[in-house]
Amino acid sequence: MKRRIALLMAVLALVLMPRVGKSQSTQPEKKKAVVSISSVYPNPSNPESRMMFAVGDYPACSGDGKQYRVTVKILNILLQIVKVPQLTGGSAGVAGGQRLEGVMLPCGEYTAYWDGKYLDSAREAASGVYLWSIDVDGQRVTKRATVAK
Repeated sequence: MKRRIALLMAVLALVLMPRVGKSQSTQPEKKKAVVSISSVYPNPSNPESRMMFAVGDYPACSGDGKQYRVTVKILNILLQIVKVPQLTGGSAGVAGGQRLEGVMLPCGEYTAYWDGKYLDSAREAASGVYLWSIDVDGQRVTKRATVAK
């Protein structure tokens, strides 16, 4: 019985021991994030909400001149498009009030605004869970938000 326990301990030690000298070249290099969502507020919202997001390696990238293609969408839990929000304010030569669909933005921090209404409609969105999806040059980040009435 003592031999079995000793053998089991030896096998576990070999399995759990870190591998020394193993090359990690088989794993692809992770791309640096070009988008981050800092918050969706207020959450839960009734009905308007805003999302703050950063594009590029903000704030380290200030003045690098690189432009990023940005698309922001509000999706329901069935992943259907509910609305394309608008850019609020304006900075770095980008006008506020434009729809965030394929917009070229320089590195920086921005705020998207959703009026709580369905796409091309005056109807308010129903209470429930919605997803804010932001796509920057093919990299997508999603944040969950709740509408409560």
